[in-house]
Amino acid sequence: MNNIIFFDGVCNLCNSSINFVIDRDPKLFFKFAPLQSAIAKKMLSPVQVDPSALDGIVYYRDGAIYQKSRAVLEIVKEMKGAWPILYVFVIVPGFVRDLFYNLIARNRYKWFGKQETCRIPTPELKSRFIES
Repeated sequence: MNNIIFFDGVCNLCNSSINFVIDRDPKLFFKFAPLQSAIAKKMLSPVQVDPSALDGIVYYRDGAIYQKSRAVLEIVKEMKGAWPILYVFVIVPGFVRDLFYNLIARNRYKWFGKQETCRIPTPELKSRFIES
């Protein structure tokens, strides 16, 4: 399994971000799974990434794990339209990019809200979400 975006399934911002990616991924390049899922524990724990301690988005591609702002940059690189242009920000040192990422991640529930349960994909999108 490759090109999996793991996201906080109860975070409104994260769910909106997943919808944004889906709308710009006509080739069905990405698969999706909540960080709260069994597949996240199974795939991330062996590489010393604790899904319960993560906030926001983690991107798994070809055995590599990308977190925080680097995950976002790796994802936009694969999207249709002008979004791949944003990959130029990879030249900004990670600790600088992550200052902004962490600010948003820390406040995401306060600013964007939180759901009680993980998102349930529509029947049309069900094949793009990994459950176990």
